[in-house]
Amino acid sequence: MKDHVERRTFLKNSMLAAGAAALPFGFEERALLARAEDARASSTSADGSNKTRGTAVAPQTQAAAGAIPKGQIGDITVSRLICGGNLTSGIAHSRDLLYVSKLLKNYFTDEKIFETWRLAEESGVDTAILRLDANTIRLINKYWREQSGGVQWIAQIKPRPDDLTTDVQMAIDNGAAGVYVQGETGDAFVRNGQVAMLGKIIETIKGHGVIAGMGAHDLNVVVACEKEGIASDFYMKTFNSKSYWSAGPMPRHDSVFEETPKETAEFMKTVEKPWIAFKVLGAGAIPPREGFQYAFENGADFICVGMFDFQVKEDAALASRILAAEMKRERPWRS
Repeated sequence: MKDHVERRTFLKNSMLAAGAAALPFGFEERALLARAEDARASSTSADGSNKTRGTAVAPQTQAAAGAIPKGQIGDITVSRLICGGNLTSGIAHSRDLLYVSKLLKNYFTDEKIFETWRLAEESGVDTAILRLDANTIRLINKYWREQSGGVQWIAQIKPRPDDLTTDVQMAIDNGAAGVYVQGETGDAFVRNGQVAMLGKIIETIKGHGVIAGMGAHDLNVVVACEKEGIASDFYMKTFNSKSYWSAGPMPRHDSVFEETPKETAEFMKTVEKPWIAFKVLGAGAIPPREGFQYAFENGADFICVGMFDFQVKEDAALASRILAAEMKRERPWRS
């Protein structure tokens, strides 16, 4: 028994040493061990609070101690941690793994999705951003009507240049509290010189009396919309530090979601609309503590995070601690 303990200790210490290249451990095992050590190294203070460097900047709508603070977008109140919808829709940015989306679809049965949403609500997450499709419409209505769920839905739409309104109407007809143009769709409209069409979509959404958002992976979308005075209520923009191994330099496959983090943070300082950051964990490549902290410190007003049921409570508690602590943040809270 003693030999086994000594062996495990030796392996762990060796793995945490520089490189650990000679040991027969995969990248994930090394990364998880390193993160565990990092988490212990950044232990909380004696009073249980999480201390960070920088000027104290707290959200204006701080809730009770331990709860997730909320912000305002238009006329609705939104938790600063928002539940994402890719995982529950069976969509995974899984690099070159071919089975993950099928695995998600088998894991996230109706019951498991409802459990995830219930855990989110119990943890103070009051909003979910979900794609607009027949299955989501079925699920959200079933959750509201049969499960007594109360999560509010911001719908992700993918309008086309030849049909700017159908998706908007479908989202409104099914109870969406807000609607936003999906990121890659916003990228394509701007890339094709169709910014004015985005303005028409935003006008249509707002005409229904719900909040209207513009999504983007490319910072040029935000720049173009600000230049043209597109009156969206919020931006939904990818944001993370890009500090994970598959972000390159290397042949990259479905692994980079924010090409210009520094430029994004700088430009968003000039934007007065609320900003929901997504892909803050690089689709699972960045530890939540690092990703959440980076997003909030660098200007995001909200973060949208895809969560498994077993991650919800931990992520909610983590977001609450980060938002309650001192924070090195230059951009004012815009909600």
